Amino acid sequence: MFYWLLKFVLVGPFMHVYNRPKVEGVENIPTDGPAIMAGNHLSFADWLFAPLLSPRRINYLAKAEYFNTPGLKGRLQKFFFAGTGQYPIDRSGANAAEDALNAARKLLDEGRLVGLYPEGTRSPDGRLYKGKTGMARLALETGVPVIPVAVIGTDKVSPPGPFKWRRQRVTLKFGAPLDFSRYEGMSGNRFVERAVTDEVMYELMRLTGQEYVDVYAHSLKKGVTASDRQLDATRIPDTAAS
Repeated sequence: MFYWLLKFVLVGPFMHVYNRPKVEGVENIPTDGPAIMAGNHLSFADWLFAPLLSPRRINYLAKAEYFNTPGLKGRLQKFFFAGTGQYPIDRSGANAAEDALNAARKLLDEGRLVGLYPEGTRSPDGRLYKGKTGMARLALETGVPVIPVAVIGTDKVSPPGPFKWRRQRVTLKFGAPLDFSRYEGMSGNRFVERAVTDEVMYELMRLTGQEYVDVYAHSLKKGVTASDRQLDATRIPDTAAS
């Protein structure tokens, strides 16, 4: 109930008037049944605009800290994130990646739309970075379609750093569902999982117009040298699987 109250009464109308979002491809969202909503990740605002413009509820995986912060602020924060469709996961343990996949499987088993960001973190500079293969593994294990979700302009609405919300128009594109049933039974094959991931990233690159960089975004935060980053920086995702 709170999800729809936020969308149609408390927050959604403000976003529609202030940011004038434009949406394309709504017909690509299935009317029922599970699907993975794989998006590029520019800003904190991404997970607000995609549900705003989707006719169906989208569940995202969120770090557990949003749900277990003590005090009044923590209770309000938990209420907000739970009410907006976020599902808590513990990202601090050794099995964090597997726990996240298990949580996503559970939601898909319930017939939900599950939002994932294959890049694993927000883009540090507005470019599109190499996708991690967890999303592909999940798609291959469950057999659900993957819908590319391209957001444009959210990094201008709410850029990194202290919270800001600027008057910038946002465009959101729901791409055609990608069917990977041709790889049935090949989950766990790292070459297949990489091909599936690259196909999704190629679609996101095509929809957003972002420059693609063939390194992981998190590597830029861990002291990877400039020469290492430059090695494959101009390579587009492999599309041999398409």
